Amino acid sequence: MPHPKRRTSKSSARQRRTHKKLTAPTVISCPNCAEAVRPHHVCPSCGQYRGQEVLSTTTM
Repeated sequence: MPHPKRRTSKSSARQRRTHKKLTAPTVISCPNCAEAVRPHHVCPSCGQYRGQEVLSTTTM
């Protein structure tokens, strides 16, 4: 199995790893209840999507 002839420098290793990072998910506020919601998803608290009720959130 081949081995590297020279040690990988710190800058080369860090340049290779620059794309390996976590990003925070995009969050918008629901226009109906102002709850934090992912874009293009139904609001879990009020059940609305684009001004229409998609899920019923009534309790029994």
